[in-house]
Amino acid sequence: MAILKEPIRGVLDLQNYIDGEWVDSTGELQDIVNPATMTTIGHVPMSTADEMAAAVAAAQAAFPEWRRTPPLARARCLFRLKELLEDSFEELSRIQTMEHGKTIDESRGETRRGIEMVEVATGIPNLMMGANLEDVAAGIDETLIRQPLGVFGIIAPFNFPFMVPLWFAPFAVATGNCVVVKPSPRAPLSQSRIAELAEEAGIPEGVWSVVHGDQEAASAMMAHPDVKGVCFVGSTPVGREIYRRCGATGKRVIAQCGAKNFAVVMPDADIDMTVASLMTSFFGNTGQRCLANANLVVVGEGLSASEHDAFYRRVVDAFVSMASRITVGYGLDEAVQMGPIKDPSSKERVLGYIQKGIEEGATLRLDGRTFDLVGNELPRDCFIGPTVFEDVTPEMTLAQDEIFGPVAAMIRARSFDEALSMIDANPYGNAASIFTSSGRWAREFRYRVACGNIGVNVGIAAPMAFFPFSGMKDSFFGVLHGQGQEAVRFFTESKVVIERWF
Repeated sequence: MAILKEPIRGVLDLQNYIDGEWVDSTGELQDIVNPATMTTIGHVPMSTADEMAAAVAAAQAAFPEWRRTPPLARARCLFRLKELLEDSFEELSRIQTMEHGKTIDESRGETRRGIEMVEVATGIPNLMMGANLEDVAAGIDETLIRQPLGVFGIIAPFNFPFMVPLWFAPFAVATGNCVVVKPSPRAPLSQSRIAELAEEAGIPEGVWSVVHGDQEAASAMMAHPDVKGVCFVGSTPVGREIYRRCGATGKRVIAQCGAKNFAVVMPDADIDMTVASLMTSFFGNTGQRCLANANLVVVGEGLSASEHDAFYRRVVDAFVSMASRITVGYGLDEAVQMGPIKDPSSKERVLGYIQKGIEEGATLRLDGRTFDLVGNELPRDCFIGPTVFEDVTPEMTLAQDEIFGPVAAMIRARSFDEALSMIDANPYGNAASIFTSSGRWAREFRYRVACGNIGVNVGIAAPMAFFPFSGMKDSFFGVLHGQGQEAVRFFTESKVVIERWF
C-alpha cells in the first residue's frame, strides 16, 4: 500500500473543553479505533454528569456578555473561524477519514459542507433581523425582535463527525447563544479540533464547549434546567426518546433521525446518468448516511409486462456492473472509492441483514461478503463490499429496516402510484429521489411524496447550508430543522413590542 499522510501519529488522549480550558475527565476511557487499520488512535473519556453540569454552568455564565455582543462582532469571530477551518482543510478531512473510515474525497466534501454552515452563519446581522410596522393603530407602532435564549446542547452522530454539529453550533453562537457539543464517542476527534480553532478564532470562554461521553453525559445535558434546547442527529428510537424527555421539561428539540430512502426510476430516465448518480447515493460513506438511498424502485408505467421486465433487467444489470467495480480499501488512498464500516459490530449487523435477505427469498446479485481489498495487508474486520439484492418486495426486511451499510434492494413497481405507495407505507420520510425526463412525473413526485428532502435526477438530496435539512414521519421530531433560516428561528425567541408615545 502506498505511504499515506496520516495527521494523527501515536495515541491522542482527549480532554473536555470547558470554560475556555482543556481539562481531564474522571470518566472511564474508551478507545478510538481507525476502522481501516484497527489501530487505536486515541482515548476518549466517558464524562460524568458533574462534568456536563460544569460545562453548562460555564456556558450560562458566559451567556449575558455574549448576548450583548453586537451581531456583527459575533459574525467576525465566525469569519475568523471560517478562515482557520479553510487553512486546516486537508488536516480536518484526513482526521475524519481516520476516525470514521470514509474516503478522503468524502471527507473533503464533508469538510466543505461544514465550512459552508459557518459561512452562512456569518450573515447573522441580516438573518436575525426582525420586522416592524408603523401605525398598526392610531399612533401605535409594532416591532418584532429576535432574542437568544441561553445554552443549547448538541448530541452528534458518528457518521458525519465534523459536519453535523456545524448544522447547529454556528447558528446558535451567531444568534448570541452558547453551545455544549457532545461528540459521538465513536468519532470524537473532529469536534475537539474544531474547539481548538474556535478558541483561536476568539470565541470567548464558555461560549463553545465540548464534553465527550456517552449516555450519561447526554442524559445530564437533557436534564439540566439551564439547557434551553437540544439538537440531535442519530437513530429514530433515540431521537424519539430525546424528543419525549425534552418535551416533558419544555426544552426545544431538533431531532433528525433514521431513514429508509427510495430512488424511483421511470421508463424515460437516462439509465447511464441515473446509475452513475446512484453509486454515490447507495454506497457513498459505505451506506452510513441518513441520505443514502437503499431501495431502488424500477417503475413500469405505460409498459407491457415484458417491456417492464426488460427495463428492470437493464437498470439492475447496469447497477450491478458499476457497483462491482467500486474499489474498497483505506480511505486515505486516493484510488479507493469505499472505505470500511465503522466497527466490527456494525459489520456483523450488516452481514446479518444480508443473510436475512437470502432467507426471505431475495436474489443476491452482488455479494459484498466476497470482495477485493486494496491493500491486502489491511485487516478485514470492518470491510465489506457493495451488496445488491434483486427481486425484493416491499414487505421484506431488506426493504423496511434501516441497514446503515452498503446494501441495495432492487424493487419492481408496475406504476408510478404503486411506487409512491411503497414510499408512503414506509415509516421513514427523510429523502426520496426520482429519475425521469418528464416534468409531469417530477412535479407529481415532489408534490405528493411524504419525505422532507426530494431529489429530481439527484441521488443525494442534501440541502445547502442556507436551506433547512428537512425530514418527515419517523425521520424527524420537532418543528424547526437545522441549517439556515429555520436554525436562526430555533435558536431565538420572537418578542413583539407594541408601543405608543403620548
